[in-house]
Amino acid sequence: MREGSLLRDSRTMFIRSLKLSFRSPSAIALALMMPASILAIFVYVFGGAMDLGGVSVANYIVPGVIVLTILQSTPAISVRLNNDMTKGVIDRFRTMPIAKASILVGHVTAAILQSIITAGIAICVSLLVGFRPQAGVTEWIIAVVIIILYIVMAMWLAVLIGVFAKTSEEASGYMQLIGVLPFLSSAFVPTETMPRVLRIVAENQPMTPIIDTVRALLLSQHLATSTLGMALIWCISLAVVFCVSALHIYKQKAAQ
Repeated sequence: MREGSLLRDSRTMFIRSLKLSFRSPSAIALALMMPASILAIFVYVFGGAMDLGGVSVANYIVPGVIVLTILQSTPAISVRLNNDMTKGVIDRFRTMPIAKASILVGHVTAAILQSIITAGIAICVSLLVGFRPQAGVTEWIIAVVIIILYIVMAMWLAVLIGVFAKTSEEASGYMQLIGVLPFLSSAFVPTETMPRVLRIVAENQPMTPIIDTVRALLLSQHLATSTLGMALIWCISLAVVFCVSALHIYKQKAAQ
């Protein structure tokens, strides 16, 4: 492999992936409408019946909405990559003098950029429905870092599902199933209000410490070191596991 080819080829694949995403207006519309619709439902429909211990509904649910909207955008990434894997695109790439890993890196980097934009849209919309963050500069920086780490983790999960699944429908189905996880966390209600078994599940899955950390930072609340540590551990460790697994499966299938 020629020196520096991974970087150049990844840039090319990044541009290709962006162009593919622009060919799906429904995915773009989903990224724009998802935050607005979720916020409107919870703030204006369910808000009057929710008791969140003195915290406004908008302030409480925004971190969960950010996490949810990012995760809900991942099926499109899995489907695009799976189409490359199952419709002969990868076979054509194998005949070209390109870095093979650049295909996955291109998909991931394009998806990360799109997800950052999606998170920004969610925050902008939330300000219109009453979200009032009290975070200082340092807290905003840490919150943004956590969100970006979560995005990297989620996108590598989408890539792993994309290379693992046998069909695009299967890839989309897996990601939609995983998209339920934010609803089984502290995203929309405190875990203390849940039945015992569900509370145990909610408190011991990745979404809860990530959401609790972002919420505490944006609202300038007390943040336990253990909660921040768990958020970082979940994001970084899962990103590494998903990345290594995706590359391994991809190399196996590309060699067949």
